[in-house]
Amino acid sequence: MKTSILTKSTLAFLLLGALTFTSCKKESSTVSDETAVETSTESNTEAEAAYDDVFDNTMGIGVESGEDLGITGSVGVFGRMESGNYTGRVDSNRCFTITVVPQTPGVFPKTVTMDFGAGCLGRDGKLRKGKIITVFTGKMKIPGSKATTTFDGYKVDSVTVKGTHEVTNNSLSNNNIFTTKVIEGKLIWNSGRWVTWSSVRTVTQLEGNGTPNWPIDDIYSITGGGRGENSRGNSWAHEVIEPLIKKFTCRWISKGVLRIRFNNTNGVLNFGNGECDNKATLTVNGNVKIITLR
Repeated sequence: MKTSILTKSTLAFLLLGALTFTSCKKESSTVSDETAVETSTESNTEAEAAYDDVFDNTMGIGVESGEDLGITGSVGVFGRMESGNYTGRVDSNRCFTITVVPQTPGVFPKTVTMDFGAGCLGRDGKLRKGKIITVFTGKMKIPGSKATTTFDGYKVDSVTVKGTHEVTNNSLSNNNIFTTKVIEGKLIWNSGRWVTWSSVRTVTQLEGNGTPNWPIDDIYSITGGGRGENSRGNSWAHEVIEPLIKKFTCRWISKGVLRIRFNNTNGVLNFGNGECDNKATLTVNGNVKIITLR
């Protein structure tokens, strides 16, 4: 019979090897999670921009619907700043149609369909196709009113937008407050890449409450969170940990902090100090990366 003798030196070598293997595996896992947080943040930013655009356009429905249904006075896809003044989207270059059912003023619920047809180029340079369909229970400037939006073949450039977008007016007597929800949201690129996204946010107007028909001075605070998943196999949670600040005159969030969590790894996305630009910084395990906002 053969006898195997495990010496102290042999045992030490095996333990060292096991520890080295475990350490490498842990380090590899950490790097992998950091990469997942970065790709998750990219997907989250894309979804955030897509459904913020839906908010802007549905809440910008104004006189072209026959009555002022939205909250930002007809300032959707064709709105722009000109010499310090805001020009609404109702002009001779409009390439989409709006239908309202029923058309009788003051009668609700009211279904508003914004039809971009086979292609409509907005002043923001984005090409939109298909339909945005919104059901209003009342004028959105009135507390208690709700707008529920769905999509019919709707695309922005190469991205198909799906799901349900809800806005509810929960305003108090001295402050405008809105709850926004994205329910089973999904973005699908022509390449087959996809992102699913859900969120619940509270949007509070900080400035401009006293000038409801003049949106230039409007500034909003956004809080809340949600979840996402992408075709790369990443799923994450997102949560606002310092209120996001959105100025009407700026296309991007200009201040605030968002946390992206993948497994046990957190990424902190900082939108800056209030300046209007398309940059934010993502910090993961002490590593800082510049993120370009969509």
